[in-house]
Amino acid sequence: MGLICIYNLRPETTPNPRTHRMTLDRDTKSNRSLRLPDFGSTVITYRMLIVAFSIGVILTIARHPQFNHTAWNDFLLITSFALMIAISSILVLKFIAKPVRKLNVVSGGISVFLALLAASALVCEGLILLLHELHLTAERWPEWHHSLLLRTLIITAIIGALALRYIFVYHQAELEQEAQQQERLQALQSRIRPHFLYNSMNSVASLIRAEPELAEKALQDLADVFRVLLADARKMVPISVEGELSRQYLDIEKLRLGDRLHVKWTASNVPRSAQIPSLTLQPLIENAVYHGIEPNFTGGTVEIELWSEQDTLNIMITNPVPEVTNRAQHRRGNRIALNNVSERLSRHFGGKAVLQNFEQLGKYHVKLRMPIVRG
Repeated sequence: MGLICIYNLRPETTPNPRTHRMTLDRDTKSNRSLRLPDFGSTVITYRMLIVAFSIGVILTIARHPQFNHTAWNDFLLITSFALMIAISSILVLKFIAKPVRKLNVVSGGISVFLALLAASALVCEGLILLLHELHLTAERWPEWHHSLLLRTLIITAIIGALALRYIFVYHQAELEQEAQQQERLQALQSRIRPHFLYNSMNSVASLIRAEPELAEKALQDLADVFRVLLADARKMVPISVEGELSRQYLDIEKLRLGDRLHVKWTASNVPRSAQIPSLTLQPLIENAVYHGIEPNFTGGTVEIELWSEQDTLNIMITNPVPEVTNRAQHRRGNRIALNNVSERLSRHFGGKAVLQNFEQLGKYHVKLRMPIVRG
Protein backbone atom coordinates (compact mmCIF):
# COMPACT_ATOMS: atom_id res chain seq x y z
CA MET A 1 0.00 0.00 0.00
CA GLY A 2 2.76 2.42 0.95
CA LEU A 3 4.67 1.76 -2.29
CA ILE A 4 1.51 2.26 -4.32
CA CYS A 5 0.95 5.57 -2.52
CA ILE A 6 4.47 6.76 -3.34
CA TYR A 7 4.14 5.71 -6.97
CA ASN A 8 0.86 7.57 -7.41
CA LEU A 9 2.15 10.74 -5.82
CA ARG A 10 5.54 10.82 -7.54
CA PRO A 11 4.61 12.72 -10.73
CA GLU A 12 2.95 15.47 -8.69
CA THR A 13 5.17 15.84 -5.65
CA THR A 14 8.70 14.85 -6.63
CA PRO A 15 9.77 16.53 -9.86
CA ASN A 16 13.29 15.94 -11.09
CA PRO A 17 15.43 18.35 -9.02
CA ARG A 18 17.93 18.81 -11.83
CA THR A 19 15.21 19.61 -14.36
CA HIS A 20 13.57 21.94 -11.86
CA ARG A 21 16.88 23.71 -11.27
CA MET A 22 17.57 24.04 -15.02
CA THR A 23 14.11 25.52 -15.54
CA LEU A 24 14.68 28.06 -12.76
CA ASP A 25 18.12 28.95 -14.14
CA ARG A 26 16.69 29.42 -17.62
CA ASP A 27 13.91 31.63 -16.30
CA THR A 28 16.37 33.62 -14.22
CA LYS A 29 18.67 34.20 -17.18
CA SER A 30 15.70 35.25 -19.27
CA ASN A 31 14.64 37.73 -16.61
CA ARG A 32 18.20 38.96 -16.37
CA SER A 33 18.41 39.67 -20.10
CA LEU A 34 18.67 43.26 -21.26
CA ARG A 35 15.54 45.12 -20.24
CA LEU A 36 14.57 48.75 -20.03
CA PRO A 37 13.59 50.13 -16.62
CA ASP A 38 10.17 51.57 -15.87
CA PHE A 39 10.63 55.20 -16.93
CA GLY A 40 7.35 56.12 -15.26
CA SER A 41 8.56 55.07 -11.82
CA THR A 42 9.04 57.44 -8.89
CA VAL A 43 12.76 56.61 -8.77
CA ILE A 44 13.28 57.82 -12.33
CA THR A 45 11.31 60.98 -11.52
CA TYR A 46 13.57 61.80 -8.57
CA ARG A 47 16.70 61.16 -10.60
CA MET A 48 15.59 63.45 -13.41
CA LEU A 49 14.79 66.26 -10.98
CA ILE A 50 18.22 65.86 -9.36
CA VAL A 51 19.89 65.97 -12.79
CA ALA A 52 17.99 69.16 -13.69
CA PHE A 53 19.03 70.83 -10.44
CA SER A 54 22.63 69.72 -10.96
CA ILE A 55 22.64 71.27 -14.44
CA GLY A 56 21.65 74.61 -12.94
CA VAL A 57 24.47 74.41 -10.40
CA ILE A 58 27.12 73.36 -12.95
CA LEU A 59 26.21 75.97 -15.57
CA THR A 60 26.07 78.73 -12.95
CA ILE A 61 29.54 77.83 -11.63
CA ALA A 62 30.88 77.66 -15.20
CA ARG A 63 29.46 81.10 -16.12
CA HIS A 64 30.34 83.02 -12.94
CA PRO A 65 33.72 83.04 -11.14
CA GLN A 66 32.06 84.57 -8.07
CA PHE A 67 28.75 83.82 -6.46
CA ASN A 68 27.03 87.19 -6.29
CA HIS A 69 23.57 88.61 -6.93
CA THR A 70 23.96 88.23 -10.70
CA ALA A 71 25.08 84.61 -10.31
CA TRP A 72 22.12 83.90 -8.04
CA ASN A 73 19.64 85.29 -10.58
CA ASP A 74 21.35 83.33 -13.33
CA PHE A 75 21.14 80.18 -11.20
CA LEU A 76 17.40 80.66 -10.63
CA LEU A 77 16.81 81.25 -14.34
CA ILE A 78 18.84 78.26 -15.54
CA THR A 79 17.50 75.94 -12.87
CA SER A 80 13.89 76.93 -13.55
CA PHE A 81 14.37 76.29 -17.25
CA ALA A 82 16.02 72.93 -16.58
CA LEU A 83 13.28 71.92 -14.15
CA MET A 84 10.61 72.85 -16.69
CA ILE A 85 12.27 70.56 -19.21
CA ALA A 86 12.65 67.82 -16.60
CA ILE A 87 9.00 67.99 -15.51
CA SER A 88 7.80 67.94 -19.11
CA SER A 89 10.07 64.97 -19.83
CA ILE A 90 8.73 63.16 -16.75
CA LEU A 91 5.14 63.61 -17.90
CA VAL A 92 6.00 62.40 -21.40
CA LEU A 93 7.89 59.37 -20.08
CA LYS A 94 5.02 58.44 -17.75
CA PHE A 95 2.71 58.50 -20.76
CA ILE A 96 4.93 56.27 -22.92
CA ALA A 97 6.37 54.08 -20.13
CA LYS A 98 4.20 51.00 -20.77
CA PRO A 99 4.52 50.96 -24.58
CA VAL A 100 8.28 51.50 -24.36
CA ARG A 101 8.79 48.50 -22.04
CA LYS A 102 7.30 46.25 -24.72
CA LEU A 103 10.07 47.26 -27.14
CA ASN A 104 13.58 45.91 -27.27
CA VAL A 105 16.43 47.85 -25.68
CA VAL A 106 17.56 49.65 -28.84
CA SER A 107 14.10 50.69 -30.04
CA GLY A 108 12.98 51.61 -26.52
CA GLY A 109 16.13 53.61 -25.82
CA ILE A 110 15.80 55.55 -29.08
CA SER A 111 12.12 56.25 -28.34
CA VAL A 112 12.94 57.61 -24.88
CA PHE A 113 15.80 59.71 -26.27
CA LEU A 114 13.57 61.24 -28.93
CA ALA A 115 10.87 61.86 -26.33
CA LEU A 116 13.36 63.84 -24.23
CA LEU A 117 14.35 65.93 -27.26
CA ALA A 118 10.70 66.56 -28.13
CA ALA A 119 9.89 67.63 -24.56
CA SER A 120 12.87 70.01 -24.55
CA ALA A 121 11.84 71.54 -27.87
CA LEU A 122 8.25 72.02 -26.71
CA VAL A 123 9.36 73.70 -23.48
CA CYS A 124 11.74 75.98 -25.35
CA GLU A 125 9.13 77.00 -27.93
CA GLY A 126 6.46 77.39 -25.26
CA LEU A 127 8.71 79.59 -23.15
CA ILE A 128 9.46 81.90 -26.08
CA LEU A 129 5.74 82.14 -26.87
CA LEU A 130 4.97 82.89 -23.22
CA LEU A 131 7.56 85.68 -23.12
CA HIS A 132 5.94 87.24 -26.19
CA GLU A 133 2.42 86.95 -24.75
CA LEU A 134 3.61 88.63 -21.54
CA HIS A 135 5.10 91.41 -23.69
CA LEU A 136 8.59 90.67 -22.42
CA THR A 137 9.84 90.27 -26.01
CA ALA A 138 8.83 92.51 -28.89
CA GLU A 139 9.09 89.85 -31.59
CA ARG A 140 7.25 86.58 -31.81
CA TRP A 141 10.46 84.83 -32.89
CA PRO A 142 13.42 86.86 -31.65
CA GLU A 143 16.86 86.57 -33.24
CA TRP A 144 18.19 84.36 -30.45
CA HIS A 145 15.29 81.90 -30.87
CA HIS A 146 17.14 79.39 -33.09
CA SER A 147 20.32 79.66 -31.04
CA LEU A 148 18.46 78.92 -27.79
CA LEU A 149 16.59 76.00 -29.33
CA LEU A 150 19.75 74.50 -30.80
CA ARG A 151 21.73 74.83 -27.55
CA THR A 152 18.83 73.39 -25.56
CA LEU A 153 18.61 70.36 -27.84
CA ILE A 154 22.38 69.79 -27.79
CA ILE A 155 22.56 69.99 -24.00
CA THR A 156 19.51 67.75 -23.67
CA ALA A 157 20.99 65.24 -26.11
CA ILE A 158 24.32 65.03 -24.29
CA ILE A 159 22.93 64.91 -20.77
CA GLY A 160 20.01 62.73 -21.81
CA ALA A 161 22.31 60.16 -23.44
CA LEU A 162 24.54 60.04 -20.36
CA ALA A 163 21.55 59.84 -18.00
CA LEU A 164 19.89 57.08 -20.01
CA ARG A 165 23.12 55.12 -20.04
CA TYR A 166 23.48 55.50 -16.27
CA ILE A 167 19.85 54.56 -15.62
CA PHE A 168 20.11 51.52 -17.88
CA VAL A 169 23.37 50.25 -16.36
CA TYR A 170 22.08 50.84 -12.82
CA HIS A 171 18.86 48.98 -13.65
CA GLN A 172 20.78 46.01 -15.06
CA ALA A 173 22.96 45.93 -11.94
CA GLU A 174 19.82 45.84 -9.77
CA LEU A 175 18.41 42.96 -11.84
CA GLU A 176 21.69 41.08 -11.54
CA GLN A 177 21.82 41.61 -7.79
CA GLU A 178 18.21 40.51 -7.41
CA ALA A 179 18.85 37.39 -9.49
CA GLN A 180 21.91 36.49 -7.40
CA GLN A 181 19.90 36.99 -4.22
CA GLN A 182 17.13 34.74 -5.51
CA GLU A 183 19.64 32.05 -6.48
CA ARG A 184 21.20 32.29 -3.03
CA LEU A 185 17.77 31.91 -1.40
CA GLN A 186 17.12 28.82 -3.50
CA ALA A 187 20.49 27.38 -2.51
CA LEU A 188 19.85 28.05 1.17
CA GLN A 189 16.48 26.31 1.01
CA SER A 190 18.03 23.37 -0.85
CA ARG A 191 20.44 22.85 2.03
CA ILE A 192 17.51 22.20 4.36
CA ARG A 193 15.83 19.52 2.22
CA PRO A 194 18.37 16.65 2.64
CA HIS A 195 18.45 17.11 6.41
CA PHE A 196 14.66 17.07 6.62
CA LEU A 197 14.42 14.05 4.30
CA TYR A 198 16.96 12.07 6.34
CA ASN A 199 15.16 12.64 9.64
CA SER A 200 11.69 12.07 8.18
CA MET A 201 12.59 8.85 6.37
CA ASN A 202 14.12 7.51 9.58
CA SER A 203 10.84 8.22 11.33
CA VAL A 204 8.85 6.41 8.63
CA ALA A 205 11.28 3.48 8.51
CA SER A 206 10.80 2.84 12.21
CA LEU A 207 7.06 2.31 11.61
CA ILE A 208 6.99 0.17 8.46
CA ARG A 209 7.06 -3.24 10.18
CA ALA A 210 5.45 -2.40 13.49
CA GLU A 211 2.61 -0.18 12.26
CA PRO A 212 2.31 -0.21 8.44
CA GLU A 213 -0.92 1.84 8.41
CA LEU A 214 0.72 4.66 10.35
CA ALA A 215 3.74 4.40 8.05
CA GLU A 216 1.47 4.84 5.02
CA LYS A 217 -0.14 7.91 6.60
CA ALA A 218 3.32 9.27 7.37
CA LEU A 219 4.37 8.79 3.74
CA GLN A 220 1.31 10.70 2.58
CA ASP A 221 2.16 13.53 4.97
CA LEU A 222 5.76 13.41 3.78
CA ALA A 223 4.62 13.71 0.15
CA ASP A 224 2.53 16.77 1.04
CA VAL A 225 5.44 18.31 2.90
CA PHE A 226 7.80 17.81 -0.02
CA ARG A 227 5.37 19.52 -2.34
CA VAL A 228 6.13 22.64 -0.32
CA LEU A 229 9.84 21.90 0.04
CA LEU A 230 10.27 21.71 -3.73
CA ALA A 231 8.47 25.01 -4.29
CA ASP A 232 10.28 28.19 -5.29
CA ALA A 233 12.15 29.59 -2.28
CA ARG A 234 12.02 33.10 -3.70
CA LYS A 235 8.32 33.39 -2.97
CA MET A 236 6.54 34.29 0.23
CA VAL A 237 3.86 31.92 1.52
CA PRO A 238 0.85 32.55 3.80
CA ILE A 239 1.66 31.89 7.42
CA SER A 240 -1.21 29.39 7.51
CA VAL A 241 0.57 27.32 4.84
CA GLU A 242 3.84 27.44 6.77
CA GLY A 243 1.96 26.47 9.93
CA GLU A 244 0.30 23.52 8.20
CA LEU A 245 3.68 22.35 6.89
CA SER A 246 5.05 22.45 10.43
CA ARG A 247 2.05 20.55 11.79
CA GLN A 248 2.51 17.81 9.20
CA TYR A 249 6.18 17.54 10.11
CA LEU A 250 5.28 17.31 13.80
CA ASP A 251 2.74 14.58 13.00
CA ILE A 252 5.53 12.57 11.40
CA GLU A 253 7.78 13.03 14.42
CA LYS A 254 4.89 12.29 16.77
CA LEU A 255 4.58 8.84 15.20
CA ARG A 256 8.21 8.15 16.08
CA LEU A 257 8.53 9.84 19.46
CA GLY A 258 5.06 9.11 20.75
CA ASP A 259 4.20 10.58 24.16
CA ARG A 260 7.68 12.03 24.50
CA LEU A 261 6.72 14.84 22.12
CA HIS A 262 4.12 17.43 23.11
CA VAL A 263 3.31 20.53 21.07
CA LYS A 264 1.65 23.74 22.20
CA TRP A 265 0.54 26.31 19.61
CA THR A 266 -0.44 29.86 20.61
CA ALA A 267 -1.51 32.56 18.15
CA SER A 268 -2.65 36.06 19.06
CA ASN A 269 -3.75 38.80 16.68
CA VAL A 270 -1.94 37.33 13.67
CA PRO A 271 -3.39 38.55 10.35
CA ARG A 272 -4.62 35.70 8.16
CA SER A 273 -3.17 37.41 5.11
CA ALA A 274 0.33 37.66 6.66
CA GLN A 275 3.06 36.05 4.57
CA ILE A 276 6.53 34.82 5.56
CA PRO A 277 9.44 33.32 3.62
CA SER A 278 8.97 29.66 2.81
CA LEU A 279 10.58 27.23 5.27
CA THR A 280 10.92 29.64 8.18
CA LEU A 281 9.06 27.76 10.91
CA GLN A 282 9.71 24.14 9.97
CA PRO A 283 13.54 24.12 10.25
CA LEU A 284 13.40 25.82 13.64
CA ILE A 285 10.72 23.43 14.90
CA GLU A 286 12.75 20.51 13.57
CA ASN A 287 15.71 21.95 15.46
CA ALA A 288 13.65 22.06 18.65
CA VAL A 289 12.60 18.42 18.25
CA TYR A 290 16.01 17.14 17.25
CA HIS A 291 18.05 18.98 19.91
CA GLY A 292 15.47 19.49 22.66
CA ILE A 293 13.11 16.50 22.69
CA GLU A 294 14.93 13.56 21.11
CA PRO A 295 17.99 13.54 23.47
CA ASN A 296 15.69 13.91 26.50
CA PHE A 297 14.58 10.54 27.91
CA THR A 298 11.37 12.03 29.34
CA GLY A 299 10.67 14.12 26.27
CA GLY A 300 9.15 17.56 26.59
CA THR A 301 7.00 20.25 25.00
CA VAL A 302 7.77 22.35 21.94
CA GLU A 303 5.99 25.68 22.29
CA ILE A 304 5.23 27.80 19.19
CA GLU A 305 3.92 31.29 19.88
CA LEU A 306 2.86 33.78 17.21
CA TRP A 307 1.70 37.33 17.86
CA SER A 308 1.74 40.72 16.17
CA GLU A 309 2.64 44.19 17.41
CA GLN A 310 1.59 47.00 15.09
CA ASP A 311 3.30 46.10 11.78
CA THR A 312 5.65 43.47 13.24
CA LEU A 313 5.15 39.71 13.34
CA ASN A 314 6.73 37.90 16.31
CA ILE A 315 7.43 34.17 16.51
CA MET A 316 8.84 32.36 19.54
CA ILE A 317 9.83 28.67 19.48
CA THR A 318 10.75 27.13 22.84
CA ASN A 319 12.07 23.69 23.77
CA PRO A 320 13.59 22.17 26.91
CA VAL A 321 17.37 22.00 27.17
CA PRO A 322 18.32 18.31 27.70
CA GLU A 323 21.23 17.04 29.75
CA VAL A 324 23.55 16.24 26.86
CA THR A 325 27.09 14.93 27.19
CA ASN A 326 28.67 17.15 24.52
CA ARG A 327 27.13 20.63 24.80
CA ALA A 328 29.53 22.10 22.21
CA GLN A 329 28.37 19.64 19.55
CA HIS A 330 24.77 20.33 20.51
CA ARG A 331 25.25 24.06 19.96
CA ARG A 332 27.01 23.59 16.63
CA GLY A 333 24.12 21.51 15.38
CA ASN A 334 21.71 24.20 16.49
CA ARG A 335 23.56 26.93 14.61
CA ILE A 336 23.15 25.33 11.16
CA ALA A 337 19.40 25.90 10.99
CA LEU A 338 19.59 29.21 12.87
CA ASN A 339 22.20 30.67 10.52
CA ASN A 340 20.30 29.42 7.47
CA VAL A 341 16.98 30.95 8.53
CA SER A 342 18.68 34.15 9.68
CA GLU A 343 20.41 34.65 6.34
CA ARG A 344 17.22 34.00 4.37
CA LEU A 345 15.30 36.49 6.53
CA SER A 346 18.05 39.04 5.99
CA ARG A 347 17.87 38.58 2.23
CA HIS A 348 14.11 39.01 2.26
CA PHE A 349 13.80 41.91 4.73
CA GLY A 350 17.30 43.32 5.26
CA GLY A 351 17.81 44.79 8.72
CA LYS A 352 14.07 44.82 9.44
CA ALA A 353 14.11 41.14 10.44
CA VAL A 354 15.82 39.88 13.60
CA LEU A 355 16.51 36.35 14.85
CA GLN A 356 17.50 35.90 18.49
CA ASN A 357 18.30 32.74 20.44
CA PHE A 358 18.92 32.37 24.17
CA GLU A 359 18.63 29.96 27.12
CA GLN A 360 16.58 30.84 30.15
CA LEU A 361 15.42 28.73 33.09
CA GLY A 362 16.28 25.43 31.45
CA LYS A 363 14.61 26.28 28.14
CA TYR A 364 15.99 27.23 24.74
CA HIS A 365 14.21 30.07 22.94
CA VAL A 366 14.37 31.21 19.33
CA LYS A 367 12.60 34.50 18.63
CA LEU A 368 11.87 35.97 15.21
CA ARG A 369 10.78 39.51 14.42
CA MET A 370 9.89 40.52 10.87
CA PRO A 371 7.65 43.05 9.10
CA ILE A 372 4.11 41.94 8.38
CA VAL A 373 3.75 41.38 4.65
CA ARG A 374 0.13 41.03 3.58
CA GLY A 375 -0.78 38.84 0.64
